[in-house]
Amino acid sequence: MKATKAPGFELAATGGGTVKLSDLAGKRVVLYFYPKDSTPGCTREGQDFRDLHAKFRRANTVVFGVSRDSVKSHDNFKAKQSFPFELLSDADESACRAFDVIREKNMYGKKVLGIERSTFLIDEKGMLRREWRKVKVDGHAAEVLDAVKAL
Repeated sequence: MKATKAPGFELAATGGGTVKLSDLAGKRVVLYFYPKDSTPGCTREGQDFRDLHAKFRRANTVVFGVSRDSVKSHDNFKAKQSFPFELLSDADESACRAFDVIREKNMYGKKVLGIERSTFLIDEKGMLRREWRKVKVDGHAAEVLDAVKAL
């Protein structure tokens, strides 16, 4: 994949702060978009990133989970799962649209718009270096870590 400038964003984060991509210059950033707090696949994905978090940190990489859930929902999910990274609330879908992760899905026979599980790796200069679409949870966090180490 040819490196392109990552879309800028500023989102409300767990713990009451905000996270702005431009403030993260000099660090690698993993943004993983997931459909919904406290659902089985999203919980497993977050736990996998949690369990590898120290290795991401050693690789000068910050990890953020992003969904359309509220900060309050994120705070509960983060506390319950002991996530050492922040979750970002994209209630207005601005980052979801910028990263093109909103897709039509089938929910119980109805067509709805939702987040397609996707992950993006951004380098220290704000360049998008790798993207994963239609992510399958098993082994994904480890694959992302391998890509970080290969940068």
